[in-house]
Amino acid sequence: MKARIIITLKRGVLDPQGKAVKGALTNLGFDQVKDVRVGKVVDVELDGVEDRAQAQILVEDMCKKLLANPVIEDFSYTLEEG
Repeated sequence: MKARIIITLKRGVLDPQGKAVKGALTNLGFDQVKDVRVGKVVDVELDGVEDRAQAQILVEDMCKKLLANPVIEDFSYTLEEG
């Protein structure tokens, strides 16, 4: 089973990296860009987990304990057999 985890800053949390990217895009002539928020993607391959419910529990536990900071970040994920 494979999990793709997407971690983003919560709305209202300042995103200096997103602001820098927006500024660079504007300087390159992309005036249509209104806002940029930068996040991260973590791909995790789970071994010995065939049950989708077990995989959900594991991924959520990983996110809450290590991968995401629950104070300032949100996470979502997708699971794929394989």
